[in-house]
Amino acid sequence: MCDCLCAVRADGTLFAKNSDRPPGEAQIIEAIPARAAGGPLRTQYRARPDVGAPALFGARPTWLWGFEHGVNSHRVAIGNEQLWTIDKPVVQPDSFTGMDLVRLGLERSERAEQALEVIIALLEECGQGGVGEQGTDGAEGKAYFSSFLIADPTEAWVLETSGRSWAARVVTAADHGIALSNRISLSTDWTRASTDVERAGDFDEWRRASSPTTHADKRLAVTTSAARAASRDGSDPRQVAAVLRHHGAAVWGAPGHADEVAALPPAVIDRVGTGVSVCMHLTGVQATTSSMITWLPRDRSQAVRSWVAPGNPCVSVFVPTFGVDGLAAELADPATWDRFRRLRDRVEQARSSDHDGGAGALTRIRSVLGPIEAELWDDADLAAERGPADRVGWARALWPRIEAGLVVLGV
Repeated sequence: MCDCLCAVRADGTLFAKNSDRPPGEAQIIEAIPARAAGGPLRTQYRARPDVGAPALFGARPTWLWGFEHGVNSHRVAIGNEQLWTIDKPVVQPDSFTGMDLVRLGLERSERAEQALEVIIALLEECGQGGVGEQGTDGAEGKAYFSSFLIADPTEAWVLETSGRSWAARVVTAADHGIALSNRISLSTDWTRASTDVERAGDFDEWRRASSPTTHADKRLAVTTSAARAASRDGSDPRQVAAVLRHHGAAVWGAPGHADEVAALPPAVIDRVGTGVSVCMHLTGVQATTSSMITWLPRDRSQAVRSWVAPGNPCVSVFVPTFGVDGLAAELADPATWDRFRRLRDRVEQARSSDHDGGAGALTRIRSVLGPIEAELWDDADLAAERGPADRVGWARALWPRIEAGLVVLGV
């Protein structure tokens, strides 16, 4: 499961994603330097000729080559979502996973539409297939198809796929924001499509009727509202961070909702989506394992800014970065992710044992990490006014302040 949103505005595009994966799967956030063309490129299951790549950064499970979400130096951002369709991913031969396609799109594009064309070409030539999510407790791993949100400073594209079938729609400022979750959202409103979809006319015909959509619809109600607010009101990344921490009752920090802010969703899993929230806490099944917010300004004199959180954002820090170079090295260490995983486990264990459903444990964690995050974001706003070398150096050197908070919390 995942949630993704963006708002295309007159001054740029605000993009965000929560990556939901198996709870024990470490996900690192790493910078990848630019490379020249030449030789083979090995993705998760297959090799392709390497056409070279710009510098980029992204988040990936440690066992996967591809990215859950990321940004390149040309100001293109991409994230993907799992889809349930009438086609069966388990019967597809190993090929590209959705995460492979995210990274390949970033490696081969300078604009959102170009990334779209890269992904479509790879899909039509090679298809998609292979395990993209490892099983837990001895269970078999899972293959799945993906949808994608692809953005640059001036526009975005929604791309939804099923095997080699696909439909896409451009997103502009006139859409007032867009969000994706784990369900087909395109119907007859696509602007480009594969030949079979063109003949059918309605991509919703690929939706698997036996798979409930309530779990996705609940989260879409939250993220779509946030995307529209960001488009309409110019919501800043702090407000988007609050949405990515949403636990199902109210946006984090909303006035008049002090009690709900610290509460986890109920530890229940059913077909109507009980227990599912944007910040995922399905204990033993799914958790948010990485989050990203990115601002892609149209003005090329302004720096691309991102804020990345390892693990569940409610128990983590959205760490400021600048471009693809200004990334704290500690974020690429699996041990860093594991420290935030231990904080999540602490809160989820308290949910099952404390009378307040874990609210007290979460409040204690936020009382330490919240002020650190706020201070870092304020300082990042000041650093944004400096030259490129100074702001990159600042971002690379900020980790000791987060480290101090983790030590206080005993992880």
